[in-house]
Formats: sequence, C-alpha cells, structure tokens
Amino acid sequence: MNTRRQFLSVYTGLAALPLLAKPRSVDLSRISFITDEAAKSSKDAVAFAKQYGLKWVELRNVPGERMEYFHLPEDRLRAEAKLLDENGLRVSFLNTSLMKVYVPGIMPVRWLKETEERRAARIKSETPKYERRLDDLKKALHAAKVLGVDKVRVFSGWRGADVPAVMPQVAQILNEMAEVAAKEKIFLLIENEGACNVGSCAELAQIARMVPSKWVGLNWDPMNGMAFKEQPFPLGYNLLPKKRILNVQIKGKTILEYPEKLDWKAILDTLVKDGYKGPVGLETHIFGEIQIQKSHESMREIVRLVS
Repeated sequence: MNTRRQFLSVYTGLAALPLLAKPRSVDLSRISFITDEAAKSSKDAVAFAKQYGLKWVELRNVPGERMEYFHLPEDRLRAEAKLLDENGLRVSFLNTSLMKVYVPGIMPVRWLKETEERRAARIKSETPKYERRLDDLKKALHAAKVLGVDKVRVFSGWRGADVPAVMPQVAQILNEMAEVAAKEKIFLLIENEGACNVGSCAELAQIARMVPSKWVGLNWDPMNGMAFKEQPFPLGYNLLPKKRILNVQIKGKTILEYPEKLDWKAILDTLVKDGYKGPVGLETHIFGEIQIQKSHESMREIVRLVS
C-alpha cells in the first residue's frame, strides 16, 4: 500500500514545493534530475540525490534498464516508490513517451527519405501504440498515483511536413487525453520536442491555446527549440503562457561550456519574477561513457548557480 505521505502527495502535488509563498529565487529545494541519465541503478540515483542535497527526482526509465516506470509491474512500481520514500525523496515529474508516435494521417517528415516499404513497416509497428494511447495514459496516471506525483509528460506525435495544417488534429487528440487526466486530477504537461509536432516555443504557445484544459500545462525545455534556430530566451520564453509552465528542464549542454550554453541565472530569475513556483530538473542528454560524469558536472554547476 502507499504510504500516507505518498497518498497525500497525489492530491497536493507540488503545491508545497516552494517553502516560501513568494519565493525570491530558485534554490536547491526546487532542483530535480532525471534519474536514468545520472545513474545506472535506482540505488545509485538515490546516492546522486543525497550527494547534492536534493529532495526531488524526475523519473523516466528505470536507471540501467530500458523500461519506462509506467510500464513496470505493480510490485516493482511500488518497490521503486518505497525506495524513494524511505530515502526522503519525492517525484517532481513523471516523464513518459506518450504520444511520441506516428499519428495516422501525419507522415513523419523524417520518414520521407525512406523507401515505401520501410515507411509501411514503421507504420505497422507504431499504429498499435497509437491505438492504445488511452490505455497507456491510464497506466501512466496510475503509476503517477503510486509514485505520488501529479504531473505526467506527453508529446504531440512525430513531426509532419506541414505542422500548421495538422495542429487541429493534434489538439483534438490531446484534448481527449486531457479529459481522462482531469478525472484523476493529474496534469498532463506537453513538452516541446524537435522531433514532434510541437517543437518550438511558438508551437508550444499555440497548442496551449488549442488545449485549454486547466489540467494541461507545459514542460519547457529551452534547448529543444534550438532545432528550429529558435532563440529560446528571452524571445521564445516570452511567447509562452507563463502560468501554464509547470516544469522546466535544463539540458547539460545549456549549463556547461558547450555552444548551446544559456544564461540560466537570467532564465531562473525571470521565471521567479513571472511567478514560477515549480521545479527545475536536469536532463543531462550528453550521451556515451561520459554521461554520468557530465550529469555530475551539470549538477555541480546548477548547485553553484542556485546557492
């Protein structure tokens, strides 16, 4: 069974995350990280959090495994929740691959250079995932309840060649999903992702207007819009409906010395000025043997920035 703490957190969500009613800055109490990018096991992820004095984690895949949390068997899911609870950690965000899929009628632009046979094989493979989207959503919402989190990530389908033309179809799908999430009082957060129909800040703002449910918010990842040569801050950020930003993610290349580096002090200060009270999570996304090392380097820089 869930602990009382987990049970209550389903309903309180992150409302209690900022300890001050009007936080003057983003401090360590609001920093989180995606565990499978910083550790090779769940226990190592706990150790990573303790090393930096963190109280929050973002979940996606089980560290060291190619298995999303919401696909775990019930006993394993509850064991993972228990491990976090016993170590004083709460889940700030459940990242899922929901709607990172082929949507019938929207041919992914990146498939266009492939042979007809290859495209047909892809469609055959991905259509069942699209068709079970609501069943998978219900599984994700259940996992969120077990994990004590009220925010679940969702995407917008693989990106088509004519995004403006397909946005109404995408919005219709997300509105349908929002109705399911609303019944469980769990927020769906649409992420801007370059491979999907909602990739830039402008598109994120557009889909927010088309999916007006109060149970749908935004997961803003500034680096993802760079795929469209977008200046994510301040220009891209200024397009977004500020009150609907419910989670923010930092890519490692935007906090370390890479060409993509952003002025995160200015971003965090502006978020707070605009009333943002949610968490900020590290998604390292620097792959290969150096990934965990870069996770530590990124987190050290984040801690330095917010201390």
